[in-house]
Amino acid sequence: MKIKQLFIWLALMVLILIGAAIGYSLILDINFLDSLYMSVITISTVGYKEVTEMNNAAKWFTIVFIIVSVGMVGFLVKGIINFFSEGDVRKFWRIKKMEKNISELNNHYIICGAGETGINVIKQFQKRNVDYVVIENDPEKTDVLNEMNILYLLGDANKEEVLQKANIEKAKGLITTLATDAENVFIVLTSRQLNQDLHIISRFHDKTAERKLILAGANKVVSPDEIGGKKMAQLMISPQVQLFVDNIIDAKNMSINMEEVIVKKDSDLAGKKLREADISNKVGLIVLAIRREEERIVFNPKADELLNVEDRLIVVGSREQIAKIKELALDI
Repeated sequence: MKIKQLFIWLALMVLILIGAAIGYSLILDINFLDSLYMSVITISTVGYKEVTEMNNAAKWFTIVFIIVSVGMVGFLVKGIINFFSEGDVRKFWRIKKMEKNISELNNHYIICGAGETGINVIKQFQKRNVDYVVIENDPEKTDVLNEMNILYLLGDANKEEVLQKANIEKAKGLITTLATDAENVFIVLTSRQLNQDLHIISRFHDKTAERKLILAGANKVVSPDEIGGKKMAQLMISPQVQLFVDNIIDAKNMSINMEEVIVKKDSDLAGKKLREADISNKVGLIVLAIRREEERIVFNPKADELLNVEDRLIVVGSREQIAKIKELALDI
């Protein structure tokens, strides 16, 4: 018996007790406390003495009350035993604890869908130790999420109330990986309405859905087939280069990470040339590129390259080194 069913049956039993108390009160002309007492001793079959002399109407009423209530009490007791023996209590409190933890998330990510693509996104997030919550509507997939010790919501990501439960107003980004383009478009549209500053990345299958997702509010769209094709070609033409990239992206070697660091106003990097910032000596990592605006990227920047506010530095280094440059850039 599920927790909702248990509460329904408990509420029904309370209503029956109150109804029986009202019945005894009208038939025997006694106060409500005495009539409630009569209802309880009747349904519990403890055999205490009645509060007043029973007339024929009261006796018939008691017979019907016993027939109806005893069966319900038996079913309720069985349900309570099953509820505790099947671990539903532990499951209930685990869900409540998860919902509380999710409600406290801030500047986190939301992953819609725990299919093959979604699980791979989750694994990358786990390796990078970032805050995130998963929304999945298939109960069968929650066993895997429980094993991975992941915060998740069981529900439809297309619904505003589910996204709000995921604290979307305070989220930093959202990734939708559902099976159909229509679902992904609807999630992107709904999410953008709930949070204008949200960074949204969506999967797409059909090429015609790419533009629709952008119009709906996605910042970036990804085709797994296209990415897979590019990777296969790279593995064939330049296998060692691809293995190096995989080593960073997949974080198999956790001593090396690739990150994007944003240069913030009033930081030690803003307004300085790379030579003056002396990142290599101070931090010990490599600046591979600088991304400006949306598509402009400066690869292998020279020493006299000026670092502007909101420049995004693509850097490679250890976790400690990346944490240090983020402090210098005030990207925290």
